Amino acid sequence: MPVIPEPIAALTGALAKLPGIGPRSAERIALHLVQAESGSVKQLAETILNARERVRFCEICGALTEKSPCPICDDARRETALVCVVERAVDILSLEKSGTFRGKYHVLGGKISPLNGIGPEDLRVSELESRLGKEPIQELIIALGTDVEGDATGYYLAKRLSRAGLKITRIAHGLPAGSGLEFADEITLSRALEGRREL
Repeated sequence: MPVIPEPIAALTGALAKLPGIGPRSAERIALHLVQAESGSVKQLAETILNARERVRFCEICGALTEKSPCPICDDARRETALVCVVERAVDILSLEKSGTFRGKYHVLGGKISPLNGIGPEDLRVSELESRLGKEPIQELIIALGTDVEGDATGYYLAKRLSRAGLKITRIAHGLPAGSGLEFADEITLSRALEGRREL
């Protein structure tokens, strides 16, 4: 059995930690990188570091952005009365691809999961409450995955944030059960947003 040099094994291990990359893919990428031209590998490394240093979270909604507030929060053409609540910043990218939603967003940073030790205080719920006091929000759309934690988080938010003049809806269950927004196509997301219902 051939012995893999330690640097390749270490690189394979690091790559395998990335989402969507299994052990075999990680090994193929590692082998490609160690045999590639030095300049292209340096450029890849610099691009990764540059993206990591320049991208941050929007101070208002929590979206991935280069400047804060993000272009969505800064866009006067977006509907300020409509805020879509999502689990992660990448969920905004999925919803924006649908081209259906013209409101603003709020990233929770996770879902309530007592088994994993994640409670409401670990999420950006207080920031959302603060926005409700400052912004002319009339409807919150809960756009979380359709698993148990997503449902529990949605019901918790509906109960905690309920107030006069605020409509709280949830996107329709056009998404596969137990799945996240990043796995849905644009048409499914569009229909789910259009078919939302009050909690």
